[in-house]
Amino acid sequence: MACPKPHLVLPLLSLLTACANVPQQQLEGAPATAGKANLEQIVESPALDLPNVVLTDRLLYEFLLGDIAAQRGKPELAAQAYLDLAKNTRDPRVARRAAQLAYEARQLDVAVEAFRLWQELEPASPLAKQMLLSLLLSSGKLQEARPVLEAMLKADPAKAGHTFMNIYPLVARAQDKSAALDWLIEVTHPYPDAAEGHWAVAQAAAAAGKHDLALAEAHRAVTLKPDWDVAAVFEAELYLRIEPKKGLELLKQFLGRHPDNRDLRLYYARALLNQKEFASSRAEFQQLLRERPDSPDLAFAIALISMQLGEYQRAEQELQQALSKGGKDGSTIHHYLAQLNEARHDDALALEHYRQVKEGEYAYAARLREVALLDKVGKLNEAREALQRAVPRNDQQRVQLILIEAQLLREGKQYESSFQVLSRGLEKYPEQSDLLYQTAMAADKLKKNELFERLIRKLMKLEPDNAHAYNALGYSLLDRNVRIPEAMKLVEKAYQLAPDDAAIIDSMGWGHYLLGNMDKSLEFLQRAFAANPDPEIAAHLGEVLWKHGDRNAARKVWEDGVKANPDNETLKAVMKRFLP
Repeated sequence: MACPKPHLVLPLLSLLTACANVPQQQLEGAPATAGKANLEQIVESPALDLPNVVLTDRLLYEFLLGDIAAQRGKPELAAQAYLDLAKNTRDPRVARRAAQLAYEARQLDVAVEAFRLWQELEPASPLAKQMLLSLLLSSGKLQEARPVLEAMLKADPAKAGHTFMNIYPLVARAQDKSAALDWLIEVTHPYPDAAEGHWAVAQAAAAAGKHDLALAEAHRAVTLKPDWDVAAVFEAELYLRIEPKKGLELLKQFLGRHPDNRDLRLYYARALLNQKEFASSRAEFQQLLRERPDSPDLAFAIALISMQLGEYQRAEQELQQALSKGGKDGSTIHHYLAQLNEARHDDALALEHYRQVKEGEYAYAARLREVALLDKVGKLNEAREALQRAVPRNDQQRVQLILIEAQLLREGKQYESSFQVLSRGLEKYPEQSDLLYQTAMAADKLKKNELFERLIRKLMKLEPDNAHAYNALGYSLLDRNVRIPEAMKLVEKAYQLAPDDAAIIDSMGWGHYLLGNMDKSLEFLQRAFAANPDPEIAAHLGEVLWKHGDRNAARKVWEDGVKANPDNETLKAVMKRFLP
């Protein structure tokens, strides 16, 4: 069957779309008379110079084939079909449709060809030129884009500035920043009074690392359009990288001429903040808040600056003000109120605020601080309950919670419970290195020597450069006074990997002591103690000094260690052996 003749004002593509549901077998059997009319007779458009093409059955079939392909999710086929039709018919409307389909299908080469043809067939169409230019620039084909751009600029030189502003984001995508800069310099050169052209060159120069040129071009743009805030801000931004004071001064001067520019004042306030000009930044934020007194975000920013200045009482009032305005996430404000009170050493009030952080980005961190504050006052059970309320977002945080709970139990001297928590965690994450190490160390503490060594050796296989793994096994053997040569090899391996680690240096010193190398032992232990006056290092150093004959020095090391760590069992034990 033949498609019905439409009303003359309908566009051709609407007619063809209306006929798109005609089955293919019907089209193939359509009478030859269906194509006697030509395209110009079907659709008349006084704005276009339409070709005189006979609408044959074959041509109609190809139109429908393109539309059906588009409808059935085959845009590549549809685009190519319409491009072929556009070449055959020379109809600008068909070229336009081909360009649209190719663009939507992201077929760059086909789209460029279609837009070129559309521009050729409809030279008065600004959209055809703009889209062709955009495609060429987006794909980095700067030299192909140049004649298209130059033609657009010559056609309407009054809009040169607007055109430069529009094309720069596309040019900026070019991988070769120097080539993009050279290209922009060339195409903007004929329009020296277009501030936007100088701005675009300044942007490209900055991206290419040509800072002097960027500064010169940005200044030229500001000179040509003194009230243009975009150029003024960019010039200031360039100076903020190299001469922050000058950059701030430029912003201040421009803001003095345009005091009602809120966006600029906000930018200036943030720039001051970035340069740690806290008092001046706060003054600008306060000015903004006076203009927008109901803004919780501005009140919150002012409060954080007051915290940074150490004005905690004022900051607390400002945070409470932000909280009362609503709109700002209450949990976030409570988080900062908690931090403020921690800084003031009011842990009880800090704990109250942390408990009110129930959701949002700070909820997890708030639970951990709640745990730390409860543990600080010896409330182990409450700390563990708070830990259970923490909601981890990923496996890393899940492992962190396991490690924290184990640490709480270990500090509470519940060594078996700590080991059990770690073991259960290791079942879930059998190759997580921190869990492996801590579970191994918990097993060592409980004298589960075989399990300890098995876990540590597994860690050493997973992380062959893990110095602490070698040191842990080596020191454990030294501490038990077994397999000393093997232990020293392990400790020496750890020392090669981390020669500045105080714990590993201590192990080296203790190993040489067991081997009878007193001078080497003393050298290593004194280095370790200087790096970290840890009570266990103090115990080792004191013992070696004692054996070396310097008993007064040994006593002083032990006594100083006990003063700093009165509950350390290792120090107490060694002093009991040598100072009964």
